Amino acid sequence: MNVLVAGGAGFIGSHLTDALLDANNFVVCVDNLCLGSVDMIRHNLKNPNYIFYELDMCEDTKLDELFKKHSFERVYHLAANSDIQKGGGDPGIDFHDTFLTTVSLLNAMRRHNINELLFASTSAVYGDKPGLLKEDAGDLRPVSYYGASKLAAEAFISAYAAMNGMRTNIIRFPNVVGPRLTHGVIFDFIAKLRNNPDELEILGDGNQEKPYIFVSDLIEAMLMMSYKECVDIFNVGVKTSTTVKRIADIVCEEMGLGRVKYRFTGGTSGWLGDVPKFQYDLSKIHANGWMAKHASDEAVRLAARSAI
Repeated sequence: MNVLVAGGAGFIGSHLTDALLDANNFVVCVDNLCLGSVDMIRHNLKNPNYIFYELDMCEDTKLDELFKKHSFERVYHLAANSDIQKGGGDPGIDFHDTFLTTVSLLNAMRRHNINELLFASTSAVYGDKPGLLKEDAGDLRPVSYYGASKLAAEAFISAYAAMNGMRTNIIRFPNVVGPRLTHGVIFDFIAKLRNNPDELEILGDGNQEKPYIFVSDLIEAMLMMSYKECVDIFNVGVKTSTTVKRIADIVCEEMGLGRVKYRFTGGTSGWLGDVPKFQYDLSKIHANGWMAKHASDEAVRLAARSAI
């Protein structure tokens, strides 16, 4: 197929692009290189089935030119500010990079009659909600600008699907880890320990506990769900979870560091907008034939190993 990957030079987008190319698709990648990097996609630049454009998705005129030049059959939308901490200091980052990019892309799809979309959403849309998080849970109250922007994007996707006959699938996933990480707790811990191998600052009390999914498992789910003939939302994740302190232990083990002193900043959350603990209901995605191959701790260890 002829596909567009928005945000394709980022951590997840570059892995998705690799998988799409391996499946003999023609891939056009668009990225503003805010979090993405040419280094992520350099290995594909000479591939005749791949084209990269550095572009802000909100530049409608340039986006129209792109859609006119390439007859896309499907769009994978991963363009967003995925660094929740960074966005916490400036609401405009997520409004522009996470929400407005979605609206611009949907309008371009409408104008050019492109009807297939897979949207990368997030667990952050649920907010700090107790119990198993299920796709049809009501009363969603995001606690970060990132989560709010993703939820607003989901609402617009729902409306555009209904108004324009689009087939859209939304996948909500938690923390993703693996090769090419650009930010996040594993990335931060490695950088801190390289600077000072004797002491590690840990935000919060270290008991924050979340599911971590390995990137190859997520890509498998994305590819599978993009072919589903439906308009739906799916949680994608793992049954297990990992505490921040356990991540610190794993990173230290993989770096061969012993007797590292942990210094906790305190509090149940690492930063404003952080959801310290959550757990997914995965029955819907499992019923559709997908299940993660890597448990949370294993995903963390493999990601740490690849980054060291």
